[in-house]
Amino acid sequence: MPDIESLVDATLRVFNERDPDARLRVMAEVYDRDIVFTDAEDTLRGHAAVSDKVQGLLDSAPGFDFTPDGPAHVLGDLIHAPWTFGPPDGEPVVRGVDMSLVADGKVVRLYTLLLGQAGG
Repeated sequence: MPDIESLVDATLRVFNERDPDARLRVMAEVYDRDIVFTDAEDTLRGHAAVSDKVQGLLDSAPGFDFTPDGPAHVLGDLIHAPWTFGPPDGEPVVRGVDMSLVADGKVVRLYTLLLGQAGG
């Protein structure tokens, strides 16, 4: 069963993985098969739907990566993990936070909040 730190790292790996098959393998390790993902645009259920969402995001921003933006915080079964998104050798263009609900060692719900432009 993954620990909290590995769940945070795995979510970044999922959202940075450009190969769909590799992404689905990571998802199977750390996300419940019926994971529910919610952001301002959608609420999606299951690995395939979330993977398709990630693929669309990565395809729209070639070369951009998600990176941690400070430490993750844990309260019981809830993880708060801030991040930035942008080019690896430049300033990030957006920042946000993931809120993950964990049950039986896997993420069952993932909420992504955009906090605005990085540095602003």
